[in-house]
Amino acid sequence: MRSSFAILVTLLLALTATAQMTPAQNQAANPNAQPQTLGGAPNQSPSGAPSASSNNPQTPSSTAGGHKLPQAKTQDEFKAYQDAASKTDPAQMEAAANAFAAKYPNSDLKAAVYIRAMNLYGQANNSEKVIETGRKAIAADPTNPVPLVQVGSALVEGTRDTDMDRDQRLAEAAKDAQGAIDNIGGLLVPPNAPPDRVAAVKASILTMAYDSLGMVNLNKKDYAAAEQELLKAVDASKAQPEAVVFLRLSVAQDQLKQYPQALESATKAAQYAPQGSAAQNLAKQQQARLQKLIAGGTPAVPSGTAPPTPAPATPATQAPAQTPPNTPH
Repeated sequence: MRSSFAILVTLLLALTATAQMTPAQNQAANPNAQPQTLGGAPNQSPSGAPSASSNNPQTPSSTAGGHKLPQAKTQDEFKAYQDAASKTDPAQMEAAANAFAAKYPNSDLKAAVYIRAMNLYGQANNSEKVIETGRKAIAADPTNPVPLVQVGSALVEGTRDTDMDRDQRLAEAAKDAQGAIDNIGGLLVPPNAPPDRVAAVKASILTMAYDSLGMVNLNKKDYAAAEQELLKAVDASKAQPEAVVFLRLSVAQDQLKQYPQALESATKAAQYAPQGSAAQNLAKQQQARLQKLIAGGTPAVPSGTAPPTPAPATPATQAPAQTPPNTPH
């Protein structure tokens, strides 16, 4: 499965640019100044005139789906936001976000700068920093599904059985993933965002969230609950199937002794995985093991152990690492 970072790189970063809005004072001083939309283009009516006044924040230009878009209160605040958001180095972006939050603690744009830092750390594959900056974004905007799903995914993917805080991390991951699902309808997007792009972003978020809940339950060895969540992830990603979701589903079904279903899921994982990838190799290994098990008519997995499972998802440019066969994940 593509990581929480790679899934949204091309789709979500443009949508989170909705925060790049001119402040109300600037709109009052310059009627042609408009909120930024996808690609940074100004939000204008078909006539090219401003579609809303700064004196009416509930008009279409400053709302999305009935939710008020983030907006700077002063020109200085907006300039500070622009300066911070221009950073491309994750550490520099984090420092800029912290400075912005300290100077403008009540800013509507505080979550946006931390989301920017979180995404940059995600591209650098620094999961712990994704969690750290993402938590700050959640604190600033507790119902934003973007940091919720990314932090939840990073937590569950980075948690090991030997971690002292394993249970707390898994509980936080489950809470965040469920929060992303519960708040998916509140995802802020520009009024003129292409519907297919918005739908793709929402599907990616839901896929990641259900996959994270499935992983939490796999870690807890609650395979029935894991199967149900992973089936939801499969359904959410039906427009763009994810091999690792099917592989994890196969593991849950295998543990439930649903061998024909597990074989079908492993077959789909092999089908959707990149040719020659570690994910495809694991899927084929699972296929072969299940075929022998079904043909023999007797369980082939020793009690208390699990079949081969994929490692935590990694960026799309990397293949998931292979875990040793019959080792609990």
